[in-house]
Amino acid sequence: MSAATVAQDPVLLAAVARHLDAQIESSRRLLDLVLRQGTAIRERDVEAVLARLAEIKAEMAAREGLELERGALIGQAGQRLGLGPGEVTLAALTGLASPEAAAEVEAKSAELRGLLAEIAREHGINRALMRQELTFLDHLIRLTGEAPDGGANRLMDVEA
Repeated sequence: MSAATVAQDPVLLAAVARHLDAQIESSRRLLDLVLRQGTAIRERDVEAVLARLAEIKAEMAAREGLELERGALIGQAGQRLGLGPGEVTLAALTGLASPEAAAEVEAKSAELRGLLAEIAREHGINRALMRQELTFLDHLIRLTGEAPDGGANRLMDVEA
Protein backbone atom coordinates (compact mmCIF):
# COMPACT_ATOMS: atom_id res chain seq x y z
CA MET A 1 0.00 0.00 0.00
CA SER A 2 1.60 3.28 -1.08
CA ALA A 3 1.21 6.63 0.65
CA ALA A 4 -0.72 7.91 -2.37
CA THR A 5 -3.51 5.34 -1.92
CA VAL A 6 -3.94 5.72 1.85
CA ALA A 7 -7.06 7.50 3.06
CA GLN A 8 -6.81 10.58 5.21
CA ASP A 9 -6.34 10.04 8.93
CA PRO A 10 -7.40 13.23 10.73
CA VAL A 11 -7.00 11.65 14.18
CA LEU A 12 -3.35 10.76 13.59
CA LEU A 13 -2.65 14.15 12.03
CA ALA A 14 -4.28 15.93 14.97
CA ALA A 15 -2.00 13.96 17.30
CA VAL A 16 1.01 14.96 15.18
CA ALA A 17 -0.08 18.62 15.28
CA ARG A 18 -0.45 18.48 19.09
CA HIS A 19 2.95 16.83 19.35
CA LEU A 20 4.53 19.53 17.19
CA ASP A 21 2.95 22.17 19.44
CA ALA A 22 4.52 20.49 22.49
CA GLN A 23 7.89 20.30 20.71
CA ILE A 24 7.65 23.99 19.76
CA GLU A 25 6.80 25.02 23.34
CA SER A 26 9.71 22.99 24.70
CA SER A 27 12.05 24.40 22.06
CA ARG A 28 11.02 27.95 22.91
CA ARG A 29 11.76 27.29 26.60
CA LEU A 30 15.09 25.74 25.69
CA LEU A 31 16.02 28.66 23.43
CA ASP A 32 15.16 31.11 26.21
CA LEU A 33 17.38 29.19 28.63
CA VAL A 34 20.26 29.02 26.15
CA LEU A 35 19.98 32.76 25.47
CA ARG A 36 19.90 33.52 29.19
CA GLN A 37 22.90 31.26 29.71
CA GLY A 38 24.76 33.21 27.02
CA THR A 39 24.01 36.44 28.86
CA ALA A 40 25.28 34.93 32.11
CA ILE A 41 28.47 33.75 30.40
CA ARG A 42 29.09 37.23 28.96
CA GLU A 43 28.50 38.75 32.40
CA ARG A 44 30.80 36.13 33.95
CA ASP A 45 28.02 35.25 36.40
CA VAL A 46 29.09 31.73 37.35
CA GLU A 47 26.07 31.03 39.55
CA ALA A 48 23.64 32.07 36.80
CA VAL A 49 25.54 29.96 34.25
CA LEU A 50 25.23 26.93 36.51
CA ALA A 51 21.55 27.65 37.24
CA ARG A 52 20.77 27.85 33.51
CA LEU A 53 22.72 24.63 32.96
CA ALA A 54 20.54 22.86 35.53
CA GLU A 55 17.39 24.25 33.88
CA ILE A 56 18.64 23.19 30.44
CA LYS A 57 19.27 19.67 31.74
CA ALA A 58 15.74 19.55 33.17
CA GLU A 59 14.25 20.69 29.86
CA MET A 60 16.32 18.13 27.98
CA ALA A 61 15.02 15.42 30.31
CA ALA A 62 11.46 16.55 29.54
CA ARG A 63 12.28 16.42 25.83
CA GLU A 64 13.18 12.73 26.18
CA GLY A 65 9.48 12.07 26.78
CA LEU A 66 8.63 14.06 23.68
CA GLU A 67 11.08 11.97 21.68
CA LEU A 68 9.40 8.77 22.88
CA GLU A 69 6.04 10.21 21.80
CA ARG A 70 7.53 11.23 18.46
CA GLY A 71 8.80 7.71 17.89
CA ALA A 72 5.38 6.25 18.67
CA LEU A 73 3.69 8.68 16.25
CA ILE A 74 6.18 7.83 13.51
CA GLY A 75 5.52 4.14 14.16
CA GLN A 76 1.75 4.67 13.86
CA ALA A 77 2.20 6.70 10.70
CA GLY A 78 4.49 4.06 9.26
CA GLN A 79 1.93 1.33 9.90
CA ARG A 80 -0.83 3.46 8.39
CA LEU A 81 1.30 4.22 5.33
CA GLY A 82 2.80 0.77 4.98
CA LEU A 83 6.30 2.17 5.56
CA GLY A 84 9.07 1.46 8.02
CA PRO A 85 9.65 4.14 10.66
CA GLY A 86 12.83 5.29 8.89
CA GLU A 87 10.87 5.81 5.68
CA VAL A 88 8.21 8.12 7.13
CA THR A 89 8.72 11.63 5.77
CA LEU A 90 6.81 14.83 6.35
CA ALA A 91 5.51 14.62 2.79
CA ALA A 92 4.24 11.07 3.34
CA LEU A 93 2.71 12.05 6.66
CA THR A 94 0.90 15.06 5.25
CA GLY A 95 -0.54 12.74 2.60
CA LEU A 96 -2.83 11.54 5.41
CA ALA A 97 -4.25 15.03 5.84
CA SER A 98 -6.59 17.44 4.19
CA PRO A 99 -4.76 20.27 2.39
CA GLU A 100 -5.50 22.62 5.31
CA ALA A 101 -4.25 20.18 7.95
CA ALA A 102 -1.20 19.36 5.83
CA ALA A 103 -0.33 23.06 5.56
CA GLU A 104 -0.70 23.45 9.33
CA VAL A 105 1.59 20.49 10.06
CA GLU A 106 4.15 21.70 7.49
CA ALA A 107 4.15 25.20 9.04
CA LYS A 108 4.61 23.80 12.55
CA SER A 109 7.40 21.52 11.35
CA ALA A 110 9.15 24.47 9.70
CA GLU A 111 8.82 26.55 12.86
CA LEU A 112 10.26 23.70 14.93
CA ARG A 113 13.19 23.25 12.53
CA GLY A 114 13.89 26.99 12.75
CA LEU A 115 13.83 26.95 16.55
CA LEU A 116 16.12 23.93 16.69
CA ALA A 117 18.57 25.59 14.30
CA GLU A 118 18.57 28.73 16.44
CA ILE A 119 19.13 26.68 19.61
CA ALA A 120 22.05 24.88 17.98
CA ARG A 121 23.56 28.17 16.81
CA GLU A 122 23.24 29.86 20.22
CA HIS A 123 24.50 26.77 22.02
CA GLY A 124 27.54 26.78 19.73
CA ILE A 125 28.17 30.43 20.57
CA ASN A 126 27.85 29.66 24.29
CA ARG A 127 30.32 26.79 23.98
CA ALA A 128 32.81 29.07 22.22
CA LEU A 129 32.38 31.75 24.89
CA MET A 130 32.88 29.20 27.66
CA ARG A 131 35.95 27.80 25.93
CA GLN A 132 37.34 31.34 25.63
CA GLU A 133 36.65 32.08 29.31
CA LEU A 134 38.19 28.79 30.42
CA THR A 135 41.25 29.36 28.24
CA PHE A 136 41.70 32.80 29.81
CA LEU A 137 41.26 31.35 33.29
CA ASP A 138 43.75 28.57 32.51
CA HIS A 139 46.21 31.20 31.32
CA LEU A 140 45.78 33.22 34.53
CA ILE A 141 46.22 30.14 36.69
CA ARG A 142 49.39 29.21 34.81
CA LEU A 143 50.73 32.73 35.26
CA THR A 144 50.03 32.75 38.98
CA GLY A 145 51.54 29.30 39.37
CA GLU A 146 54.78 30.33 37.65
CA ALA A 147 55.52 33.41 39.74
CA PRO A 148 57.06 32.90 43.20
CA ASP A 149 54.96 35.67 44.78
CA GLY A 150 51.65 34.24 43.66
CA GLY A 151 51.89 35.60 40.14
CA ALA A 152 51.06 39.24 40.78
CA ASN A 153 54.26 40.58 39.23
CA ARG A 154 54.02 38.30 36.20
CA LEU A 155 50.36 39.26 35.64
CA MET A 156 51.26 42.93 35.72
CA ASP A 157 54.07 42.34 33.16
CA VAL A 158 51.58 40.67 30.84
CA GLU A 159 48.99 43.43 31.14
CA ALA A 160 51.52 46.23 30.65
